[in-house]
Amino acid sequence: MDVRHVFFVSDRTGITAETLGNSLLTQFDGVEFRRSTLPFINTPQKARDTVDHINCLARGNRLRPLVFSTTVNDEIRTILRACDGLFLDLFDTYIHAIERELNQKSTHTAGRAHGVADPLRYQTRIAAMNYAMEHDDGLSTRELGKADLVIVAPSRCGKTPTTLYLALQHGVFATNFPLTEDDLEQIALPRVLHGLESKLFGLTSDPERLAQIRTERRPGSRYASLAQCSYELRQAEQVYRRFNVPYVNSANMSIEEIATVAMQEKGMRRQSF
Repeated sequence: MDVRHVFFVSDRTGITAETLGNSLLTQFDGVEFRRSTLPFINTPQKARDTVDHINCLARGNRLRPLVFSTTVNDEIRTILRACDGLFLDLFDTYIHAIERELNQKSTHTAGRAHGVADPLRYQTRIAAMNYAMEHDDGLSTRELGKADLVIVAPSRCGKTPTTLYLALQHGVFATNFPLTEDDLEQIALPRVLHGLESKLFGLTSDPERLAQIRTERRPGSRYASLAQCSYELRQAEQVYRRFNVPYVNSANMSIEEIATVAMQEKGMRRQSF
């Protein structure tokens, strides 16, 4: 199978180009993409060097590269547009239409999407990250009432990455607690969570998937056995039903999907940072 080179080029971090570009590429099966992110292409010389790099790879491959760009400087964008690839400027596609609709020229300011345009929101996101790390896996109960969302689940169902994503992406103060053997046997919530039922959201998984993940951590252990995983997941679902805790099966869901479902379930407004 031929490899199609893909470049995400930006005058800042490249996160916007990656996000939009990868979203489009998910619609194409059977193509092997080799992705490269080229951030901080913010001078004409860097732009020319980037074009040389793209053209060098293009000469060695019969398929021309795809270049997703989110550069706002007209001079730099003009240089990049001359590359031997399919150049797709994501700002160019939409900015002009929005300018016409608003009857106003855009600022053409680099870094607005992922910079510190709003210091208060940025500080909120950092505070949420610190909170999530301090309270990860029930390590701390300090200021537990401050949590916007508390995720509960058996071990290795995706609690930690989901809380970290909620903090980083949305500034949500989220924590997570494991359902221990005692909790599962008694079909009970951790005692420290009593009174916080309205903030709880549960995760479950498929036994086979959970056993696979746990085996990577502790191969050959009872903890990773299919029987133990099946038991814990059955008991966890009984806990959720007993205490009216909404939950999802995370086995085939991305962190982004889990977080979105949790926020929708709790009526939480998504914040853009």
